[in-house]
Amino acid sequence: MVSVEILEEDPITIRVLLKDVEGTYANAIRRFAISEVPCMAIDDVVILENSSVVYDELVAHRLGLMPLRTDLQRYRLREVCDCNSPLGCNKCTVLLVLDSEAIDRIKTVYSGEVVSEDPFVRPISDSIPIVDLAPGQKIKLEAYAKLGRGKEHAKWQPSTVSILKETGKKDEFLLEIESVGSLPAREIFLKATELLNERLSNFATFSGGLK
Repeated sequence: MVSVEILEEDPITIRVLLKDVEGTYANAIRRFAISEVPCMAIDDVVILENSSVVYDELVAHRLGLMPLRTDLQRYRLREVCDCNSPLGCNKCTVLLVLDSEAIDRIKTVYSGEVVSEDPFVRPISDSIPIVDLAPGQKIKLEAYAKLGRGKEHAKWQPSTVSILKETGKKDEFLLEIESVGSLPAREIFLKATELLNERLSNFATFSGGLK
């Protein structure tokens, strides 16, 4: 039976010692932590007004890469949501708005000005720069965030660093996961393990049906 020992932990980083486990399984947990555990990210942006020098597409790109706090208990992936809508609903999609203007001096618009319809799903930091506005310039937009996976796009990677090290002992590995802030590091590890075991269980069931 696999043995798990948490060596160090804080909201962003977790170091886990895995014992009595094959290297392929340990590495699969690492990969799932990067590519399979879902998190929220802005995917669609409607620019209502943009008089800055930054193109609409670049503004949308910056917003998409801005990490958002994520609640996996309240939201579901759009492809499995019962709304069956490409536009989503309040079970799978969150609306965020930005409305900012520079009056008499140059203004840097930061993520703290982005307002979410869900107070929990918001940028992980208020100090992420989005665009600079000259006096008289304005930006107004609506952004729609949804859950996604890192295998689809880097903006949906909940962890930036996931390292697997051999300890020198047989069937023992050290796993380090560093979260971008969307999810606590512990939740990323637990969800990665859950998804991997679910995938293996489904494969076993499928393989059994082929006999």
